[in-house]
Amino acid sequence: MDWGTLFSNAAAELISPTTAAYALAALGLAVHFGYTGLLNFGQAGFMALGAYGYAISVLTFGFPVWASVLVGIAASVVFALILGIPTLRLRADYLAIVTIAAAEIVRLLFTTNTFVDVTGSANGLSEYKDGYRALNPFSFEGKAGFGPWMFSANDWWNIVVGWSVVALACVLVWLLMRSPWGRVLKGIREDEDAVRALGKNVYSYKMQSLILGGVFGTLAGMIFIMPRAVIPSNYATSLTFFVWAILLLGGAATVLGPVVGSVVFWVLLSFFSGFIARAVEAGWIPISAVQAGQLRFILVGVAIMLMVVFRPQGLIGNKKEMAFVK
Repeated sequence: MDWGTLFSNAAAELISPTTAAYALAALGLAVHFGYTGLLNFGQAGFMALGAYGYAISVLTFGFPVWASVLVGIAASVVFALILGIPTLRLRADYLAIVTIAAAEIVRLLFTTNTFVDVTGSANGLSEYKDGYRALNPFSFEGKAGFGPWMFSANDWWNIVVGWSVVALACVLVWLLMRSPWGRVLKGIREDEDAVRALGKNVYSYKMQSLILGGVFGTLAGMIFIMPRAVIPSNYATSLTFFVWAILLLGGAATVLGPVVGSVVFWVLLSFFSGFIARAVEAGWIPISAVQAGQLRFILVGVAIMLMVVFRPQGLIGNKKEMAFVK
């Protein structure tokens, strides 16, 4: 068992752009659920709109990077309005049903052959990164860094952009939640009837929260596709479940909880993936390679279940903020 390689691969996930993308998507869910009490199970839909909005804008319309980002954000705002207008006046469980169905509809629309010339259907899209990489200030050859963090110039650019966006989003959420606007959201989470009795437009605040968290999910979708191609199968419901697991792992009603949860989730997943694969090869675990790929999710799931049971507020959350979940 090559323990050095296992720990090195796991450590690389600490700052990977994928970890940053999931952290940002989970931060959007923190705005929805942790601070407002909205059960959004369609974050994968927002991420898909960000990914495809950016890629299609570049490949089909030839938009520059900044315009492609704006197209993705505009698509997420429209999506949030479509979801929120008929459901935000209803109970939270209706929103959960609608959002998970809507996210799946979005994925299937990108998969259908009707729009294959634009979306690439099941094959997805690629070759949309030239404009983005042209902005890369790193120009060295090969790999640079130290220890397990040895990456190419493009990889470092993805890391810097991804974590910069996460940092800015965290600061924005921290400032908003300390403002009167944020205090209204927390009031809605605790007792929206009381907030309504104070003369606040609860529906409007919920819509603003849904849009803000959705935009974070959209930006996460753009970060997610920079190290890889846009493939519709990446935006299945399991993506939303991973983001929810990350949110609960770190702490739902916190700013840094999604970041910590994403780091812990991906480090554990990377370590278990490597450990189980090598244990199967060595004959320590009598299962097939296909079963080994699923066992890693079982182990991570068990760890998260234990966390929810014994520390429901998450790694850095507090019981007072999570009392509304009970």
